[in-house]
Amino acid sequence: MLRMLLTAGAPRLQSNFGPRCCSMAASAVPQPERRVVKGIVFDMDGTLTKAVIDFAEMRRSVAAVGGLDSLSGDILDIIASWPAEQQQAAHAAIAVVEAKALRDMQLMPGVLELSSFLDERQVPRALVTRNVNSSIEFFHRHHFTLPPFTPALSREFAPYKPDPASLLHIAQRWSVQPGELVMIGDSAKDDIVCGNRAGALTILLDEERRWESAEQLQGEERPHFIARTLQDVQQVLEQQVELVPPAAEPQPLT
Repeated sequence: MLRMLLTAGAPRLQSNFGPRCCSMAASAVPQPERRVVKGIVFDMDGTLTKAVIDFAEMRRSVAAVGGLDSLSGDILDIIASWPAEQQQAAHAAIAVVEAKALRDMQLMPGVLELSSFLDERQVPRALVTRNVNSSIEFFHRHHFTLPPFTPALSREFAPYKPDPASLLHIAQRWSVQPGELVMIGDSAKDDIVCGNRAGALTILLDEERRWESAEQLQGEERPHFIARTLQDVQQVLEQQVELVPPAAEPQPLT
């Protein structure tokens, strides 16, 4: 069941989704105004596509390159701190894991329907991933049958998530305010932190039901909404925000 909560200060939307999320819990608490949203930004792996990357194997392989038993911290930040030759070897190890994930890639159920829903309302959609450009190209070429996500930013766009630079870039490209964006992803530490730091509305896609409510996540990792499926995400966009096309044409890529 979907419910709206208020926190101290400015209204903040949060929700808990059960198996069905089609009704609003009755409450005497005054509801905040619907937030105007002019663009949607998606993570890729685990959001637009099913989560098939073996991150445990990736970390083991990169640790071996560094002569370590294990890695503690952000894998990309760790690699960036190594000498150039070691960085090259580490990225090669990652590429092996990502190549296998490409062979296993599948669309997340509901992605085409949600994308069409946004296209019909002329609300732009973008993609921000910590994967590489070639994976984005593979996704668009072999799996996604609608017009591509634009911009589509990989980890080659630095600084990468959870830094908010990618969302701020997209907001500027679309001539909207960062607070008029929604960031949707399956990683609290990357996607949700990125969105919250940018000032966007955040939706955590939690298919595995790791969290029963947003209150279980703290600080920058706490999303405005938790959704179990992309159908739930669409319901949030239909019922909890006001979707408005940007007034200006997107700025050209530079």
